[in-house]
Amino acid sequence: MLPLGPKFLKINDMIATAGMSLFFILSGFLIVSMLVRNSNVASFLVRRICRIVPLAWIFLIVVLLFNGAGPEAWKANLLFYANVPPFYLNYDNGHFWSLSVEMQFYATIALAVALAGRRGLLLVPIVCGGITAARIAYDTPISIVTWFRVDEILAGGCLALALGSPRIAKAAANLPTLTPYLLAPFLLASCHPNMGMLNYARPYFAALLIGSTILRSRDLLQELLCGRILRYLAKISFALYVIHPVTYSGWMGTGDVMVRYTKRMGSFLLSFTFAHISTYYYERFWIGFGHNLAAKLENKSQRRDPQTA
Repeated sequence: MLPLGPKFLKINDMIATAGMSLFFILSGFLIVSMLVRNSNVASFLVRRICRIVPLAWIFLIVVLLFNGAGPEAWKANLLFYANVPPFYLNYDNGHFWSLSVEMQFYATIALAVALAGRRGLLLVPIVCGGITAARIAYDTPISIVTWFRVDEILAGGCLALALGSPRIAKAAANLPTLTPYLLAPFLLASCHPNMGMLNYARPYFAALLIGSTILRSRDLLQELLCGRILRYLAKISFALYVIHPVTYSGWMGTGDVMVRYTKRMGSFLLSFTFAHISTYYYERFWIGFGHNLAAKLENKSQRRDPQTA
């Protein structure tokens, strides 16, 4: 919404890619950690669907109706595969490529666990390496297509599995204080479009950076990451992600550079206002509903098979 320049340095591309990589790593870490603790696939899917779908579908229904989308576009978007060829992302929904990658990952990891239990999670590092190898083989340093991008989420899953080892967790907790600051430039370099082969290491630099911070003691960086402002941004982040493009579409995105970016301040205000309202007065209901339903499914499963409790 406020691009970084000058354009020839491609800083905006680098920062956007780095932010997306960190998000994907955190997502993979969270999902695999959840399934390690609780392999009940039904409750997992209920919680994820209730977290994602209510707001995402409202947004999609509005923009698809407004843009006169055809039946195939409706199906691809509502079922979250609009990011794969022939692509259906030209309806103010271009950012939904990443949510499509996420949802496809949820479905696949749930299927693996449903078929093989927690042992299915052992596929995570194997598939992660395979995806990176495919990116190299097909000369694809960056993509929005799932099979050339999901190694970033899977690398987060690898991190979750690695930190499940007490020895690795202890080593990560005892890393020198400067470690994240030393890793950050490598991540940024691997996210720059002009860095060639280094782009293929992006998932792993991002995973190392997250891994070097997640078990840290309460130092200055940890205080910042756990502070009130970032906690609030994290709380409303999904709604911000979903909503923000419509706040600078149409008239809000017209005019010369000065006019557009003057309006952009209003777009920021609208984005945060709508995101706050959505998070605390709409999504909260669905999240609570999902957790309650998931708990009932888990209780029912445990009554049926007490040995899994």
